[in-house]
Amino acid sequence: MRLRLNEFRPRTGPYEHRVVQPRTPLRDTSLTAPDPIGLLLGDHDGLNRLAGLFSFAAYSRHTVVHVPLRDGVPPDEGWGERVDLVLAHHSLGLRPGQWPELRRKLRAGTPLTARTDEARTARDARTWQARRDRDELRHTTHARTLFLFGSRDVFADTATGFAHAAGFGPRQKGVAQGRSALMTGLPLVQPPSGGHPFEVLICFKPYPPYAHFRRPGESASRPRRPAAAP
Repeated sequence: MRLRLNEFRPRTGPYEHRVVQPRTPLRDTSLTAPDPIGLLLGDHDGLNRLAGLFSFAAYSRHTVVHVPLRDGVPPDEGWGERVDLVLAHHSLGLRPGQWPELRRKLRAGTPLTARTDEARTARDARTWQARRDRDELRHTTHARTLFLFGSRDVFADTATGFAHAAGFGPRQKGVAQGRSALMTGLPLVQPPSGGHPFEVLICFKPYPPYAHFRRPGESASRPRRPAAAP
């Protein structure tokens, strides 16, 4: 997949950070943070590009991936306050408390085009799935942003989950009428004290008006009504 991004190089003190954002917003994708259940609603474009962004994050250990999602089209279902999304390797050492200052400095970006390797992503996802000691995504919410920290393999596995949701979401029952379809969930680290598990549900939902939507295999034009009997 080819990703069109903007690259930023903000500084905090002596340190320079590399931050990338999608060049065009994911207009019809929204996210609420897990409290303990979060919800990500996305159309085909949004879910497909999130698959690419997670894949990019998997192999970019020194880069922060910022996906603005708060200012898109408000969803007509769901719960909670909408948040942005930040992906970073746990080895990068990004502290959520740093983020408001960094975000204010994301002013003039440089266009960047990156390509993802779906075959490599799928191989690393299978590696993560085969491990007995699988790591999961660590998460926290700060400054209206959900932060997900992980390793190469767990980001790769999450990328394949988004790709599945983008590819098979349009085939689900009821989506042509504007209903969302639950496709998968994010593998989040659970609190040590137990309680209700933390999770972000990933759902496919076409963007309105729903009359435009066609499930795979359907004709792009509506069938004509039969002529009235004389």
